[in-house]
Amino acid sequence: MSADSAASTTSTILATTASGSHVLKIDGYSRTKGLATGIHLRSCSFTVGGHSWHLAYLPKGDCADRADYISFFLVLEDAPTAAGPVLAQYSISLLDRAGKPAPSYTKVGAMSQFAGPSAHWGFANFLRRDALEKSRHLKDDCFAVRCDVTVVTEFRAEDAASAAAAASAPAFVAVPPPDLQRHFGDLLRTGQGADVRFRVDGEDFAAHRCVLAVRSPVFQAELFGAMKEASAGGAHCVVIDDMRADVFRNLLHFIYTDALPEPAGPIKAEREEEALMAQHLLVAADRYGMDRLKFICEDTLCRHVDVSTAATTLALAEQHRCHGLKEACFQFLKSPEALNAVVAAEGFDHLTSSCPSLIKELMCRLAAR
Repeated sequence: MSADSAASTTSTILATTASGSHVLKIDGYSRTKGLATGIHLRSCSFTVGGHSWHLAYLPKGDCADRADYISFFLVLEDAPTAAGPVLAQYSISLLDRAGKPAPSYTKVGAMSQFAGPSAHWGFANFLRRDALEKSRHLKDDCFAVRCDVTVVTEFRAEDAASAAAAASAPAFVAVPPPDLQRHFGDLLRTGQGADVRFRVDGEDFAAHRCVLAVRSPVFQAELFGAMKEASAGGAHCVVIDDMRADVFRNLLHFIYTDALPEPAGPIKAEREEEALMAQHLLVAADRYGMDRLKFICEDTLCRHVDVSTAATTLALAEQHRCHGLKEACFQFLKSPEALNAVVAAEGFDHLTSSCPSLIKELMCRLAAR
């Protein structure tokens, strides 16, 4: 006995993609603010997925309603083709001082069709200018952004057998930026599962001994060594002397997020507070063996060396073995006008009495000019 058999087949449509990125540095940000709203500056061209692109930077937004914002757009340069629009997804990130995307300032666009030359997609309200100017991402009047682009280069159909063989190559998925910092920041903010408490300048702080220990060799020795029993279960407070509560709060924030909190308030007041906080945090970083934080504070203080701070900053650099900061102070004091002003300013007498070897070194430097 025989019977007719029906054939059944399956196929899959797959997308092939190509990815690339381009970093655009704005050197001389304050000068670009003089452009009118809607005026854009363009990056050099770059190629991703066989297509030519550039970034458009609008320092005063794309329209009057967004004149307080910085706008960025990804622009396609290619002429139209028979293949139709270019399908692409993109993200634009403000880069921190280490050249990594700042999670708070990373924006991801949806998959978009770029229909021809000058077709563009992006973020008209990418970042408020005052937020950039208050942030640590603007340094020496410069900042940088990175644009990541993924282009669909081909759609193809495969039968089930071929598709199964290619299963190890996943379809395109837009991966969001890292959020580990945010989760650890939430852990510090909520205090959930905290197992150690600190009392600093009359204020109590809850923390997690394992997080502190993995970030600081000093905390590791204290919390899993001599102070382990005293701090067990959070029943007792570990008292920390000679530190302001706000300094310890910022230290904890850095321990959990590997970043310092963004300052708030007027720019002038923020700069003064930034320098003072950097001095205190440098001492705390040295105390707890946190070298990266110490270098960050050095870098901040190098940008705040002036007549009113040079003497105290030089003494701080000597006491905490900050060679880069010490050199920045010496470079500032090479100017006779700056040297005379610093000698006459408050703080130089203390430097002379507390660090006489520094005065001798400074004299040798000046004599060798």
